[in-house]
Amino acid sequence: MNLITSTSNSLIKQARALRQKKARNESGLFLVEGIHHVGEAVEAGWEIDTILYASGLLTSPFAHELISRFSFKPQPVTAQVMEALADKENPQGILAIVRQRKSQLKDLGPFTRAVALVSPQDPGNVGTILRTLDAVGANVLFLLDGGVELYHPTVVRASMGTLFWKPVIQVSFAEFLDWSRKGKIQLIGTSAKADVDYQTLVPQIPWVLVLGNEQKGLSKEQTAACDVSVSLPMQGRVSSLNLAVAAGVLLYQFGK
Repeated sequence: MNLITSTSNSLIKQARALRQKKARNESGLFLVEGIHHVGEAVEAGWEIDTILYASGLLTSPFAHELISRFSFKPQPVTAQVMEALADKENPQGILAIVRQRKSQLKDLGPFTRAVALVSPQDPGNVGTILRTLDAVGANVLFLLDGGVELYHPTVVRASMGTLFWKPVIQVSFAEFLDWSRKGKIQLIGTSAKADVDYQTLVPQIPWVLVLGNEQKGLSKEQTAACDVSVSLPMQGRVSSLNLAVAAGVLLYQFGK
């Protein structure tokens, strides 16, 4: 393939447009940046539309081996073009345009533990929770009632590749609640006002940890819909924890 040297090239324009939610929604594509992330997408079998790479920026043997594994030829670009595409300084020299996946409740098989986030607002939290969920051996992430877009670049980056291995299901709270009731799944809510200390609860498998968004938490109705709600004790002046931190504490506690 000919080396792309200009940011005015149509493929480069398409890749740059995928930084925007509208382009991602309309095309069904998203960007994956960096050696580790692209490698995880490839190993997990996601559909790769295009690979762009800047040979001069690829410094690891794994990156060069990754480039050679494709049945199609990746597109070479100059370092300057890659830097214009990258979401951060000092890019690693590889970027993939990947086809989105839409997981559904009906496709979900048996599982033991999961997390549900209600209208999360911070993409970094969503990606970090995915990463933590994987670390403790949990199985699924549910995104309820909208909020952060799953394929936001920050979600992809913060997940450290776990996005490609764990199913993420986006549904309404009502659909999720109906599904959980039919499956006899324990819903563990979270609330600063809950009277059950998180250290005393022994979850019943399968269970889902349900967390509200960063600003409002769970509504009274959502809390009431859960089988039990737990609280994290606060000893200092703060009244709450970061969403991803709270999820991490609870996942490690309940995953024992």
